[in-house]
Amino acid sequence: MEHLVLVSLLQGFMALVFMAMFVLFYKHTSPFVGNLPPGKIGYPIFGETMEFLSTGWKGHPEKFIFDRMANFCSNIFKTSLLGEPVAVFCGPTGNKFLFSNENKLVTAWWPSSIEKLFPSTTEQATASQEAKKVRKIVHPFMMPDALRGYIGIMDTVVQRHFADNLESSGGEVVAFSLAKQLTFWIAARVFLSLDDPKEIRKFEEPLKLLSSGLFSIPINLPGTTFHRALKASSYLRKELVKIIKQRKVELAEGKANPSQDILSHMLVTCTDDGQCMTDLDIASKIIGLIIGGYETTSSVCTIIVKYLAELPHVYEAVYTEQMEIKKAKRRGAGELLNWDELQKMKYSWNVAQEVLRVAPTLPGTFREALDDFVFNGYTIPKGWKLYWSASSTHKNPDYFPQPDKFDPTRFEGNGPAPYTFVPFGGGPRICPGKEYARLVILVFIHHLVTRYRWEKIVPDEDTVVDTLPIPANGLPIRLIPHHHALID
Repeated sequence: MEHLVLVSLLQGFMALVFMAMFVLFYKHTSPFVGNLPPGKIGYPIFGETMEFLSTGWKGHPEKFIFDRMANFCSNIFKTSLLGEPVAVFCGPTGNKFLFSNENKLVTAWWPSSIEKLFPSTTEQATASQEAKKVRKIVHPFMMPDALRGYIGIMDTVVQRHFADNLESSGGEVVAFSLAKQLTFWIAARVFLSLDDPKEIRKFEEPLKLLSSGLFSIPINLPGTTFHRALKASSYLRKELVKIIKQRKVELAEGKANPSQDILSHMLVTCTDDGQCMTDLDIASKIIGLIIGGYETTSSVCTIIVKYLAELPHVYEAVYTEQMEIKKAKRRGAGELLNWDELQKMKYSWNVAQEVLRVAPTLPGTFREALDDFVFNGYTIPKGWKLYWSASSTHKNPDYFPQPDKFDPTRFEGNGPAPYTFVPFGGGPRICPGKEYARLVILVFIHHLVTRYRWEKIVPDEDTVVDTLPIPANGLPIRLIPHHHALID
C-alpha cells in the first residue's frame, strides 16, 4: 500500500514538472506577430543558461556572445536564460539604445533569487521601483564631493590592514583573499562606521554565503546554495537592525553625525513624498551596497596585482607615478593621501580601466521590455528580458585593436569611442559606486606598489568568471619589499 502511495506521489510530481516545462516552453515558443530576433531557445526551462555560465567558468564569458553574433550575423539575438526569453543586445548601438531608453521602453530586472535574498517590506513594490528609490537616496553620498572626505579613512584602513596582514605574512599571501578582506573592511568603515575587528569579522562568512547565492537556482531546500544564502541574508538583516536601532539613539542624542556614513545618511533622508525606509528595508539595502562595494572592487584589485606581476614595464610605470607622489609627501611624514594626489594617479587609473575592459566585474545586466518595440528591424515583445553585454565591445577588435593585449595607453587622450567601454553600465542606471570604487582601487595600488614588488607563485594560473572574474587559485604571490619601504 505504501509503495502504491509513493508511486502515485512520484507520478504526480513528475506530471507537475512536465506541466511546468510545457508552460515555460510554450511561453518561449508561442506564436507572436512580429519579426523576432534570430537565435535559438535551447532546452525547456534551462534554455541556454548552462552554456552561458560555463563559458565564464572556463574564463571566456565573451565566447557565448561572439559565437552567436557570428552564427546569426546579427548584433541582436534571442536566447533563453534563467527560465526567461531573452534578447541579447550587442555593440555600442545596442548599449546606447538600452541606456538611453531606461524607464521609457525598458526597466531594470533581476532574477527571482536576488529579489528573495533582498526582500522589501513595501507591498507591491517592484524591484525596479525599489532600486530607483534607493539610488535617489544614495546618490548624494556617492558623489565625488561627498566621498573626498572619506579618502583619509580609506588610507588609514589600508595602511593598518597591510601592517597587520602583510608584514607578518612571511612574504606569501593570496591576493584575492587579501583584497577581499581589505575592501570589505573599508566598506564596513565607510558605510557603517564599524571599526572593531571582532564586530566586522562576524559579517564576513555570512556575506560570503549570501554572495554565492545571488545567481543560484532559487530552491530553498537544506543543503542548497540558495538555502544557505537565505539563512545568511536573514542573519545579516537581524544584525544590521541592531546597529540601526543603536544608531537612531545616537543620532537623537547627538552622539552620531547625520553625514558620518551611508547608514546615518539613509536614516535621516526620506523620499520626495516624505516616506522613509523601514529598518528592515535599510538593512537589506545596506547589505546590497556592501556587497557591491567590496565584491567587485576586490576582483579589480586582484586582477591588477596579476597584470602588474606579469608585465614588468606596466609595473615600473605605476611604481614611478606612485613614488613621485610618495616622495612629495615626505616633508609631511605620516600625512594621509588626499583628493589632489589621487587625481594625479592617471596612469594607475588607466591600468585599472584596462583591467575593467579585459575582465569587467559587470559583464552585463538585465532589463525588461515595458512594451513591444522594434530595434534594428526586430520586434521585442513586452515582458521579454533584455541583456546587454560589456564583452561584445570590450573584446571586439573593431573597437579595441588586439583586444587580448593588455595596454593601458588605450585610455590616454580621448579614450575609447562612446558606448564601447561600459564597465559601470550607462544612462540613468550607471553604477552609483563608480567613484567610490576608483578611490579604493587607487589607495590600494599606492600602498602596495610603494611597499612591494611581487611574483606569482602559480605562473600559469587561469582567470575564471564565477559571478566575478577571479584567478582560479586566488592568485598566491610572493612579496619582495622595497628597500626604502623598510627604512621609511
